[in-house]
Amino acid sequence: MKKSLVVAALSCVSIVSAHAQSSVTLYGVIDTGLIYSNNQGGHSAWQETSAATENTVYGLKGSEDLGGGLHAIFKLENGFNLNNGTSFNSGDAFGEQAYVGIQSDKFGTLLLGRQFDPVNDYLGPLSATGSGYGGNLSAHPFNNDNLAADSMSLNNAVKYTSVSYAGFTFGGAYAFSNKANGFADNRAYGFGTSYSAGPLNVAAAYLQLNNAGGGIQATNPNGAVALGDGSADFVATRQRTWGVGGNYVFGPATVGLLWTHSQIDNMASVFAGGAGNVPLAGQLRLDNYEVNARYALTPALSLAAAYTFTDGSYNNGASRSSPRWHEGTLQTDYALSKRTDFYVEGVYQHVSGAQAGTVLSEATINTLSPSSTGSQLAVTVGIRHQF
Repeated sequence: MKKSLVVAALSCVSIVSAHAQSSVTLYGVIDTGLIYSNNQGGHSAWQETSAATENTVYGLKGSEDLGGGLHAIFKLENGFNLNNGTSFNSGDAFGEQAYVGIQSDKFGTLLLGRQFDPVNDYLGPLSATGSGYGGNLSAHPFNNDNLAADSMSLNNAVKYTSVSYAGFTFGGAYAFSNKANGFADNRAYGFGTSYSAGPLNVAAAYLQLNNAGGGIQATNPNGAVALGDGSADFVATRQRTWGVGGNYVFGPATVGLLWTHSQIDNMASVFAGGAGNVPLAGQLRLDNYEVNARYALTPALSLAAAYTFTDGSYNNGASRSSPRWHEGTLQTDYALSKRTDFYVEGVYQHVSGAQAGTVLSEATINTLSPSSTGSQLAVTVGIRHQF
């Protein structure tokens, strides 16, 4: 009898131990508020908005201990608009991320599925437009360097990320076109590296898209970067983006510098917020120079600011122009708890030197419809909750 009780007890311990080695977590972020803009298509507007600073998402993530320092991991994450309940990426069940892979404590992580690209992974956290502060509203013009929190996701992607080697990490991704007899037709690839040592963080990354959204011939619109779900900020034959950045922590203050360069060749259209994909032909070169800072007045209250100068060159074959954007962001954030905070944020954008009659001549703060002039102002008051 005693032996039977011992066996039963050990069996129960074994079952509990097995369950303890794997986990599945429901999580999410809800970001919503009211936004005032002085000019969208010639009219001022008051709107309820979702994801002004950070994407509103829900998801499942899990891990299973396989032994020997190996773990099977997965994530299924969907973005949505809180104000009306619609999906952020139209038609996608998990439009943000959907992947499964193997994580090794010694060698790094290999993932397969829909994922963010290396430029966003490595440079996004160093920019005011990344998740955390500033966010989606403060994206560089047309989110040309893909640093915003609402950035595109890559379909059919294989991604590797290393472990940290004395502060250095590196990784790369390749997203397949999935088209027979069209290996490079709407594919993407990129790589990046970062170094972290105490208060210093630096990173560099590169990304190339071939025929994103199907290119001007629309031959493969649902390859690595889909057109239908809004992932393709530019529909073009080729887009190349690279950059470097860093930040440094001085006690309660963090100061960052960032430079990115984007080259978009043989364009068909550009995504312009509420206006959707707007026709734009030709070639576009953009250099974004950003300085950002954040200061914690108290553990709960912080102030943040950023300024970006974007130097552009546009050529449509018939004419050339040199558009230049100035964009400033101010934000204050108050944390009620570890999971809930309030924020007030203002973004101002001004563009000049662009060719008249094109969307480049209209100020377009990310997520909003273009202004009827070269200037646009937006102010938002919001609440964010994480679970």
